[in-house]
Amino acid sequence: MVAPNGARPMKKDHPEVPMTIPEIVKTGQACYHSGADAIHFHIRNENGQHILDSGLCKEALSELHQKVPKMHLQITTEAVGKYSPPEMRKLAYEVLPPGISIAVREMIPSRKPELEDIKVYQKLYEEGTKVQHICYEPDDLDLLSDVLKKAKLLETRVWCMFTIGHYSGKVSNPEKIPLFIQKLKDHNLIADWAVCAFSKEEMSCLKTAIKLGGKIRVGFENSLLMPDGSIAPNNETKVKAVKFLFG
Repeated sequence: MVAPNGARPMKKDHPEVPMTIPEIVKTGQACYHSGADAIHFHIRNENGQHILDSGLCKEALSELHQKVPKMHLQITTEAVGKYSPPEMRKLAYEVLPPGISIAVREMIPSRKPELEDIKVYQKLYEEGTKVQHICYEPDDLDLLSDVLKKAKLLETRVWCMFTIGHYSGKVSNPEKIPLFIQKLKDHNLIADWAVCAFSKEEMSCLKTAIKLGGKIRVGFENSLLMPDGSIAPNNETKVKAVKFLFG
């Protein structure tokens, strides 16, 4: 999976960060042809700020589907400190996309799943939306198991993204990955899991993930670096290099 823009990187960080829908579509095409099977993208407003906008999400999904019909398309509900769970749920209900990422700790900050939390997960499952559950710490899987149990979805295949480290500078330590895997086993979750990581530690985390049977996400949301430590010229070149490196 490629995550070409995220919520925070701007043109000042790298001129090839895609901000507009045409730029996202162009990047999606290039990354697909470079080996990415899926794209996780963030919609930006006219000032380049991350927004949860159902109309723009639908427009981007439509354009991407026309250009890369075989690529899995994933929108995000990321809160970035300004969106509430009701706003996140509203986006999910209004778009019902092919794929959506939900950070379980952002959707349920109380860590006590209530009816509205259960209903949104059930609705997405019923509509065939593939939910990727973003987990920042292993104990997020405790919460995920709880909400899936209450939504009667515990027996379904769970798709998780383990975020190792943080954009703010928290170091991405590959030794943390087995802790997530153990939590999956503790809860008997049937999981298809992947990893994303940051900065110069990114590649060691991706290597560990693949060794342990996981999948990987790369792109400018997480790191601008190529496997050799140089700055990537664009997302697609990084995708191609990582694909070559890890097969």
